[in-house]
Amino acid sequence: MVDAFTLLRQAVDLLPEDAVSDNGQTVGDVREDVGRQEWELVLGVLEEIGDVHPVSVDFWELLAEAARRMALDRSRRWCRWRAWEVRHGTVRATLHLMDPKEGGPRTAFPGDGRLRPMWDIGGRTTDGERALCVARLWVEFQPRLGPGETATVRLAPLRPQQWQHLEPGDVALMHQAQPVAGIAEIIEILPPRV
Repeated sequence: MVDAFTLLRQAVDLLPEDAVSDNGQTVGDVREDVGRQEWELVLGVLEEIGDVHPVSVDFWELLAEAARRMALDRSRRWCRWRAWEVRHGTVRATLHLMDPKEGGPRTAFPGDGRLRPMWDIGGRTTDGERALCVARLWVEFQPRLGPGETATVRLAPLRPQQWQHLEPGDVALMHQAQPVAGIAEIIEILPPRV
């Protein structure tokens, strides 16, 4: 069985030498951290590089498995999420959760992709009724999102083809029950990179 450290080394080898993170860390810097056995640091920098530089599904899957073996559950979920985005595309939006008095959630929910709310994105059933679509939700840069709060989110639709008509500026209504629980304004749609 391959250990987490070998998986991280393999992920580094998938990057072009000129790949750089937002804060300026290079592949060479990552190789030095590997040499110092700074494994959690290496994982974090590789995630940052992958967030700004186009990488493969294999890269994200190596990181996800390394994170699993290092018992870093949130990192594992993030890397699996990013592999999904490479395959299916990315939908980013600004989500405002309604106040509980307006039908919003009563408590905060974890922002790590486990919530699967329904979304009204303008579709209709064959008999003209509103068609709701399911999409998992990841809250960027926050572990949780609570009632009345606003955050940038990423959506992973169950059926990505149903979301292809959306453009930046369009609105998607989040439902957890009958009333609208949140309003998301689409800010970015990126196609699959596979």
